[in-house]
Amino acid sequence: MNASTKPRTARKLSLPATPSPVSRRDTLRDRLLATVDLLKRRRAAEIDEGFIEDYVALHWMEWHGGSLRLTTTGENVCKHLASMLGRASPQPSH
Repeated sequence: MNASTKPRTARKLSLPATPSPVSRRDTLRDRLLATVDLLKRRRAAEIDEGFIEDYVALHWMEWHGGSLRLTTTGENVCKHLASMLGRASPQPSH
């Protein structure tokens, strides 16, 4: 069988090895409240180093005198997430 008579096989499309920026941002947003909780409990060493770098790149956190803290943007994202969680949880009837 020569090259011109070989059956053609479909090429598989491979997905990128790294997640898209949108999905990474979603992951970071979903983990933000837990990350802030770790910071408040002085357990920053338990936060994935890659997450810290991404939070800083998004301007949700910043380094201040060797400590990591939320920026104004990060505080606003946290407030938004907390309000979304408040709406999602059932409210007790009075």
